[in-house]
Amino acid sequence: MADAQIKESKLHDMTHFGIRAAIGVIFLVHGIPKFSPGFSGFLTNIGLPVELQIPVALLETIGGILLIVGFFTRISASLLSINMLGAIFYVKQAASLTGERGFEIDLILLAGCLATIVSGPGRASISHIAKKIPRFLQ
Repeated sequence: MADAQIKESKLHDMTHFGIRAAIGVIFLVHGIPKFSPGFSGFLTNIGLPVELQIPVALLETIGGILLIVGFFTRISASLLSINMLGAIFYVKQAASLTGERGFEIDLILLAGCLATIVSGPGRASISHIAKKIPRFLQ
């Protein structure tokens, strides 16, 4: 019976890491192109100030990296959740789940971030290895 619990625990840890890594890679891949001048034009078209380009690009890039490595996971997932709420309700105006202006990927990323906030970084993370980081900062 103890052997089954050990395997279940390892599977649980790898699942935590897999979800964190998948969400982090998606944010990283979507965050890097937001440093280009084309994104500032997009922000202007939807009525947001151009000054938001760098904070949004940094949030998605650095937040994605932090999710992948498992450091400040809850904080970065919280900030990325707020970012996704803005994408769903302001940018896409929650018009349709699928199709043009569909927000299905944003909703999946929001759900993944919320699950990461609740579950924390898991044992396959820098936060667990360091062990000196307070739980609310993990």
